[in-house]
Amino acid sequence: MQRLRIITYLSPSIPAELYELIAGDLGEQCGVAAELVFERSISGPLDGDDDLFTRGAADVGFLCAPSFRWLNATRRAVELLPLPVPSDPRTEGRPVYFADVVVRADSPVRTFAELAGARWSFNDRNSKSGWFSMLERIAPRAPAEFFGELIASGSHLRSLELVASGVADAAAIDSNALRANAPESLRVLESWGPFPIQPAVIRAGHPARERVAGALMTIHERHGAALAKHGVSRFVAGDERVYA
Repeated sequence: MQRLRIITYLSPSIPAELYELIAGDLGEQCGVAAELVFERSISGPLDGDDDLFTRGAADVGFLCAPSFRWLNATRRAVELLPLPVPSDPRTEGRPVYFADVVVRADSPVRTFAELAGARWSFNDRNSKSGWFSMLERIAPRAPAEFFGELIASGSHLRSLELVASGVADAAAIDSNALRANAPESLRVLESWGPFPIQPAVIRAGHPARERVAGALMTIHERHGAALAKHGVSRFVAGDERVYA
């Protein structure tokens, strides 16, 4: 049986069960053996990281937007698949999400400017919501100039724990991860975005592209309740130009 090698870079911040559901459905609908791998150390490949798509080791991926741009910067390594639409009402039915800046509920901080010199937690430097959105917010200053300390947490969930426990003062969290895991001890200071949702991609020229795309476009018809449980309403056609 043909294999479909799927990798997600978005767990544990986005529940693993969502990608297990998707992988299982793609296997059934496409008539292939779907193999799912979790890469938890980065939000997607950038310079210096292993590019599984170009070397043919991965077929389908769920990754952060900066990786989509990098993978296609000098060669067309991946093509866009239908994109998830979060249940967050702020999306208004669009495949977008936000970066929500969180602080402790009892923090005296009321404006982002007051975070100058604070301890900032981020999931990894390949993340749009956790890192690049912050770079845009503080530009032209560099992170080490604006914040007193930068704490690499490894995931949005860990960043939430660090802020809640007082080890960090603030963090920018993927809005989908926050909706599913927000501690009551935190509050949102600012919301940035909307940003194009983390893309679903397939290796360029893959023969199963149309079957995979068709399955994603209709997955809500088969697993609507399960998708909703994980904060996704459906998948819709995307536009590569929004990631340029």
